[in-house]
Amino acid sequence: MQTTLTRREFLDRTAGALTVLAAAASGFPARAAAPALPEPSPRKLPRWRGFNLLEKFTHREGGNPPFRERDFEWMAGWGFNFARLPMSYRCWTDPADWRVLREPELKHIDQAIEFGRQHGVHVNLNFHRAPGYCVNPPPEPKDLWKDEEALEVCALHWAAFARRYKGIPNRHLSFDLLNEPGDLPAADYVRVVSRLVAAIRAEDPDRLIIADGLRWGNQPVPELIPLGVAQSTRGYQPMRVSHHGASWVNGQNWPTPDWPLRLREGDVWDKDRLRRECIAPWQALEKQGVGVHVGEWGAFNKTPHRVALAWMRDFLDLWKEAGWGWALWNLRGSFGVVDSGRTDVTYEDWQGHKLDRALLELLLAG
Repeated sequence: MQTTLTRREFLDRTAGALTVLAAAASGFPARAAAPALPEPSPRKLPRWRGFNLLEKFTHREGGNPPFRERDFEWMAGWGFNFARLPMSYRCWTDPADWRVLREPELKHIDQAIEFGRQHGVHVNLNFHRAPGYCVNPPPEPKDLWKDEEALEVCALHWAAFARRYKGIPNRHLSFDLLNEPGDLPAADYVRVVSRLVAAIRAEDPDRLIIADGLRWGNQPVPELIPLGVAQSTRGYQPMRVSHHGASWVNGQNWPTPDWPLRLREGDVWDKDRLRRECIAPWQALEKQGVGVHVGEWGAFNKTPHRVALAWMRDFLDLWKEAGWGWALWNLRGSFGVVDSGRTDVTYEDWQGHKLDRALLELLLAG
């Protein structure tokens, strides 16, 4: 414990100098020190704004790359302060034994947390593929919701993370337990979350914990209130706009959307419907003492750019009114502001990359 605290103290003393050097290399104006991050609590989350970073999103044969400090430099330089890291446990697990955690991959996560500290970006660690569950194919060999071994191993992994990062303030680091649990009974979800929360708090009683809503992050879960965790929602509705052309949801067969989206007579998605269906239920949860954040949102690059921007503007307005933060999926890639591969955007050259300036300016205003 003493070694960890000393290391934290060293990082605090040197963060300012590192930030100045990083800013000079990135092309942003240098500043004396990273801005102070707000203090979060399970009852009230800050209006963190930022991006999902995908270096550990899926396991890659031959190993996953480390997170990029340049991403943190860009986010901080533009004025964002949040990075969600959706990760697959297979990245750091020995293929022969899912109870064994491999140190080299864990050091990449250590490094990302330090990048966040240096640049004033809160880091949120998420198990996108947890032992026993993932929203994406392929399915896990054992079912987290039904299998005791899967739950035991998942709890073991979170306990290891809690032990490893004990002492890092919540303003710098939080845990997001499981990405997008599906349409399952609340009682099953509460049972699993309770085990994971207990495993974390046995190692670090004060760690800030966030749980995604049910129905793939869209439905608040008041049954979790006694556990003292915050909750994370999503900003993908309607999918006909956000996932137009996306093959993994058969979006390639959907007609080109507009915004507002008129599906049929009397069935229209607009800002008012977003408020009713995507904001109001979560505000009701918030009134019961639960902090809310939007862990993922965005539009795939096949959605016409003007439609995506109009839809995104409405969501951003609503979240600003509610006082909620958000994390775009993603920074670099098909939903992002950099190298998105859109064919209907005039890109700006950004340090050798293609920047969607119109989207960036919209996000900065939101």
